Amino acid sequence: MNPLRIIFMGSPDFAVPSLEKLASSRHIIEAVVSNPDKRRGRGGRPLPTDVKRKAAELELPVIDVEDPKSREFSNALKAIEPDLIVIVAFRILPQTILAIPKSGSINLHASLLPKYRGAAPIHWAIINGEKETGCTTFFLDEKVDTGEIISQKKTVIGPDETTGDLYNRLKILGADLLLESVNEIACGTCEKMPQNDDLATPAPKLFRENTRIKFGKNAADVHNFIRGLYPFPLAWCTYSNEKVKIHHAAPYTGETLKPGQLDFRDGKLFAGCGTGSVEIIELQLPGKKRMTGADFVNSYGLSVPFK
Repeated sequence: MNPLRIIFMGSPDFAVPSLEKLASSRHIIEAVVSNPDKRRGRGGRPLPTDVKRKAAELELPVIDVEDPKSREFSNALKAIEPDLIVIVAFRILPQTILAIPKSGSINLHASLLPKYRGAAPIHWAIINGEKETGCTTFFLDEKVDTGEIISQKKTVIGPDETTGDLYNRLKILGADLLLESVNEIACGTCEKMPQNDDLATPAPKLFRENTRIKFGKNAADVHNFIRGLYPFPLAWCTYSNEKVKIHHAAPYTGETLKPGQLDFRDGKLFAGCGTGSVEIIELQLPGKKRMTGADFVNSYGLSVPFK
């Protein structure tokens, strides 16, 4: 196997295991591309991305990119003459950048493509009650998450697993898959498989509008929604017109309540669903610390339903 000269692109901690895996391989990382330092919190100093911090530890050269469509960025990459661009959790790039390496540009995606194309594949897999998911490596083309598949690894989703839990597992599983795929490209044994667009499902960005709990759904769906949005951005509802973030819940079939209706029994807080109910284990009101269901009842009572 001839080692490949690689440009690695990524920013969040999901990409760090992949960078470490490639850096410890026979392949050569010629440069790491990441987002510029960003100020965290009011008055805080600019801090590097997780990928940039790891690149510094590994003594790898870093390129900050403000505008991936700029001529300066394109020229900098062309001057490196990479064999391959590897992208993990980064921005959408123009085709002019993706076409620079002679072996193409590949991406690691946290779903079993073509399912869950988009920005939040882990969240939506759990929200939709999937029993399994995984990671996919694929060649990038002009459309988002549609390129030819190199390889996939599957994993079971636990019944109470949150997005945070699964995220931490997939970033390790994905790093192993990525190195295997890069090795296949280097050896010339990579077999590309087109995606079936008819099987595609979306994984759109998460906003206030699509993270509100709908208590009219059955208890299992509400539970999946809450764990699928933990630890970020968190599912929410309202209580007396105040926004309430729900951190943890559990489905319960032995309680008959109207959707959103609250009940407190045996030290537990329940909220009714279309079918069954959910136990509200941990929640948070604006400006307050996280609290248990019992603490909520002691402080706010049960005067109105969740909406």
